[in-house]
Amino acid sequence: SLPLDGCSATLEEVDEVILSKSTLADILSWVEEAPPEAHALVLNALETNLSIARHSLESEYGLTVGKTIFTDCEKELQSLDQAFKRGSALAAAASDARMAGCPLPVVINSGSGNQGITLTVPLAPVAEYLSSSDEELARALLVGQLVGLSLTAHKSRLSALCGAFTAAIGTACSLVYLLGGSQKQMDMAFNTMVGNLTGIICDGAKGTCALKIYSCVEAAHLAVKLALKGVGADGKSGIVGMSSQESIDFLARLMKEGMGKTEETILSIMVGKEL
Repeated sequence: SLPLDGCSATLEEVDEVILSKSTLADILSWVEEAPPEAHALVLNALETNLSIARHSLESEYGLTVGKTIFTDCEKELQSLDQAFKRGSALAAAASDARMAGCPLPVVINSGSGNQGITLTVPLAPVAEYLSSSDEELARALLVGQLVGLSLTAHKSRLSALCGAFTAAIGTACSLVYLLGGSQKQMDMAFNTMVGNLTGIICDGAKGTCALKIYSCVEAAHLAVKLALKGVGADGKSGIVGMSSQESIDFLARLMKEGMGKTEETILSIMVGKEL
C-alpha cells in the first residue's frame, strides 16, 4: 500500500521507503481509495496546466511546436486518434510557453514543470472525447502522477535520462486506465515505452524540451493503442523486463551504473559552447 496520508517523512525517505518500492498494483489500489482532496488536487493541476497551453496557442513561444501541430487538429473530436493528436499538441504548447519564460503557473511533478505538463495535459482531450466524469479523469490523473513519482524515485536528482520520457510512461498508464484498460495492459504500455524511448538524454531546460514532450506523448499514444490490443514489448527485448517492475529495476541500473559518464559529457559540451 501507499501510506501517504499524514506522512511526515523527508523527501528522501518518501523516495526510498514509499515511492521507489511501489508497484502498479500498489498505485492502483491507492487510487481506488483516494480521498476527494486528491481528486481536487489533480483536477486543479490539469486546469492550471491547460491554461498555459491554451495561452501558448494564441502566442508565439519558442519553437511553436504545439501551435504548429495544433493547426492541423480537428475542431471537433470525432475519434480517439484526434483526441490523442490534440493532447500531444497541447502538451507541447504548454512546454513552448514554459521554456520561453511565460509567467503563467504550472503544476509540477517530481520538481519539474515539463513533467507536470506531460502527466496532465494529454488526458484532457481524451476525457472530453470519452465524456469521462471528473472522478474517472481524476483517478486516471492520479495513476499517472504516482507512476511518474515512482520512476523519479529511482533516478538521481540530476539524471542524464530525459524526464519527459519517464513522465510519459506515467501518461501511458493513465491513458490505459482512462480507456478502461487493465493492470496487465498498463504493464504492456509501460514496457513498450521502455523498449521505445530509453536513452533520450536530458541536456537542460530549454526550448527543445517541447520537441521531446511531443515525441514522448506521441510514443505514449502508440504504446496505449498497442496495449489495448494486447500487444507490448516483452522481456526478450533488450533492457525491457518481464514486468513493469523489472523494467523499472533495469532503468534504475542503467541510470545509476551506465549514465554517469554521459552526465559529465553533456555538462562538458554545454559549458564549453561559445554562445
